[in-house]
Amino acid sequence: MLADHPAELVVVQGDTSSAFGGALGARLAGAPVAHVEAGLRSHDRRNPWPEEEFRIAIDRDSELLFAATELSAANLRRERARGTIHVTGNTGIDAVLAMRACLATRPVSGTRRLLVTCHRRENWGEGLAAIAGALRQIADERIARVEVILHPNPYVSGQMRAMLLGEPGVAFRHACSHSEAIGAMLRSDLVLSDSGGIQEEATALGVPLLVLRRTTERPEAIASGNVELVGTEPNRIVAAVRRGLSHRQDTPASLPFGDGRAGERIAAIIEGWLAQTSESRRSPITNYSRQSYDCHQI
Repeated sequence: MLADHPAELVVVQGDTSSAFGGALGARLAGAPVAHVEAGLRSHDRRNPWPEEEFRIAIDRDSELLFAATELSAANLRRERARGTIHVTGNTGIDAVLAMRACLATRPVSGTRRLLVTCHRRENWGEGLAAIAGALRQIADERIARVEVILHPNPYVSGQMRAMLLGEPGVAFRHACSHSEAIGAMLRSDLVLSDSGGIQEEATALGVPLLVLRRTTERPEAIASGNVELVGTEPNRIVAAVRRGLSHRQDTPASLPFGDGRAGERIAAIIEGWLAQTSESRRSPITNYSRQSYDCHQI
């Protein structure tokens, strides 16, 4: 498609296979790439895999690098990325803050609610089995009511169903819309997830989160105080859930990943970049100066 319809700029977001494919296709077609969510690093190429490999490869060949935080920008500078780095915040926070304003606050309930999502490839097999074992214990001991959002991947959803089916304290929920997911988080006392995006969302919403991973590319979430890395070992998960529920209190929201205006900043930078490249094609001299945003503007 890019060969038939040349693009002045291809914008990709995140570190999925589709983002990597889009960036690779643009490179083969000779089109420049802009990467939203640039600079995320766990500094472990196997965790998460293949996302860590994808994000490094995308950043290496991008002309414009839109980092959510100054820490992500520092990662890019350390790697000597050739593209221009801009700290803009993350558009995911734009979406969650807009959605939060439309949703009701968490209702008061005597039932403690635990919301769970998991899909990371490094957790397939033994990891999913360990997580399911922890959830069975939580449900059996009536520590909390467990709600599992099933991932669209049939392998992941099939494994979770098979390992938890018949547990009276566990409810399943099919993959849901963004607004439904945010609403479910707000109605929960505690969230368990291996998602990267949910780390940012939980921080912005003030919802306590236990991360079912050994590493994270978002240490800013851990520093916020309401996000904790617990891995997949069942005893550690159960202990963290008990501790989190016993000390449950309203956690203040924080915005290390942006203030809800990342999209505006990215659009303005792209507009300026396109104007510059267009002028450069007409004349070898241009007066346009690229503008970067630092974390004080977020």
